[in-house]
Amino acid sequence: MREVVTATGHEHVSAAHESTFEVTTDDWLTPAGDCILAVEADRAPASFDDAFVAACRDASATITATVRVDGETWTATGRGDPELTFESERSLVCRTSEYVDDRTVVVDADGAAADLDRDLATALADGASLEFVLAVEE
Repeated sequence: MREVVTATGHEHVSAAHESTFEVTTDDWLTPAGDCILAVEADRAPASFDDAFVAACRDASATITATVRVDGETWTATGRGDPELTFESERSLVCRTSEYVDDRTVVVDADGAAADLDRDLATALADGASLEFVLAVEE
């Protein structure tokens, strides 16, 4: 199962955060938002399919987050957690830690914003479109 979110880069994308990466429905970004890869997302976790959410709540589920920009891809893989709520109507966050809040969609990810290919980060800072694909394997 998978969910697809499209969003747009922003001049303040730095992709420097060491433990998370995020996509938000907000239409703005400050330089302090160093985990945010894109803004103006067309969807948030609250709109994801119930079956997808249920699959992600399995601690043994593998969740893959794929970022596509200008035909190039970067992928981080993590896992699900029974505490994932998918209730945020604003943003989705993938975390290298086990911390969970309403924005969290992946825990124990093997990558964060700082690991994003620098060419992709530059393209996003130049305003490129982003496709974010979240796929779960039960």
